[in-house]
Amino acid sequence: MAGAQRGQVDGGGLSAATAPAPASILVVLGGLPGVGKSTVAHALLAHWPAVYLRIDTIEQALRDSGVLMAGEVGAAGYRVAYALARTQLAQGLPVLADCVNPLPVTREAWRTVASDTRVPLLEVEVICSNAAEHQRRVETRAMEVPGLLAPTWQAVLQHDYLRRNDERLVLDTASMDAEQAAARLLVEVQQQLQRNSVGS
Repeated sequence: MAGAQRGQVDGGGLSAATAPAPASILVVLGGLPGVGKSTVAHALLAHWPAVYLRIDTIEQALRDSGVLMAGEVGAAGYRVAYALARTQLAQGLPVLADCVNPLPVTREAWRTVASDTRVPLLEVEVICSNAAEHQRRVETRAMEVPGLLAPTWQAVLQHDYLRRNDERLVLDTASMDAEQAAARLLVEVQQQLQRNSVGS
């Protein structure tokens, strides 16, 4: 994870003064289940208004619809999220996507969404470098999405997640809390929007 990632930082609080004004940008939070993606997302959204697309919510809605063969969601949840993101970004709204984003194909698909809608993209990988803490979170967390079953620790370990070596912001929730991670994200969002403004 050396050269391609932008570093973890110390903390920092959040305030209305640090929050960027709403502008169209795609922020994709990726990482294994239980690392704290949704917790970070909620902390960020409390200070930065954005359209929130959570893959868990979309996939569970698809399961609940009863139209899936044997309840297999496959790529359908991601495809719905891509379409929704395109629509919102085209309206000039910022979008925060919360998903595992496990494979090169999903990561490239988000890049295509940003490219096609001509908005800046901030790719984020949330990790928990403390394996014992990660396991504890997986085994004790309450599921916010009605009907969604929590994965076991073994399922997380066996998840089809390809290690990343691309350019992205890495947030380690073993060394920072959700507010600190959200503060770091706000700084990055602001910088992305400023760079985009200068370049346009």
